[in-house]
Amino acid sequence: MTKLAVFDCDGTLVDGQADVLFAMNRAFELARLPLPDAAQVRRLVGLSLPVAIRELAPEAEQLQQQALTENYKTAFRTRREEGLLHEPLYDGIAELLHNLHANGWSLAVATGKSDRGLSACLASHGLTELFVSLQTADRHPSKPHPAMLEAALFEAGAQPAQAVMIGDTSFDMQMATAAHVRAVGVSWGYHAPEELHATGADYVADSMAELRAELGRFA
Repeated sequence: MTKLAVFDCDGTLVDGQADVLFAMNRAFELARLPLPDAAQVRRLVGLSLPVAIRELAPEAEQLQQQALTENYKTAFRTRREEGLLHEPLYDGIAELLHNLHANGWSLAVATGKSDRGLSACLASHGLTELFVSLQTADRHPSKPHPAMLEAALFEAGAQPAQAVMIGDTSFDMQMATAAHVRAVGVSWGYHAPEELHATGADYVADSMAELRAELGRFA
């Protein structure tokens, strides 16, 4: 039987908050707007960039929001090109992914990152070949819309009952619920465990060992 594990990226596989905060601050600086609250920026990680920008600058005109989006992309890309990007894997993630793959799981990613950003991130950690499906904000509506999960299910040849979504935000849990996929939260990301439970998490893991054990019970 096919078993599909779909992972969020930022806050679940990698901790990229420092680069997200840098790029967002740079975008607002260039637009001559007050810097956004760091806690709010972290809470919005996982949403598509234009959606996050609208949340952070609701009073800005559409053209200014579009400029903020492009400024963010440029700042992030420049940081990568200069070798300053730092998106470390959470401890134990690489081992977990390799173990799941070796045990017959199909693996996928559903993320608010761009295609280019996700590809660069996975390649930097040597993980690209483990995944059968990579779904990003470039080709889908923002989470919590279920489109990314539905595409991952299709590409993996899996049914919703055969899949689990692993993420750190309420957006991930809501997306899983909308796609009728089991929702497993992780507590090391950007939303609190109680919020994950409140938005549909069937289980929240506090450690990599707990996540591995929970996935081991999946049938």
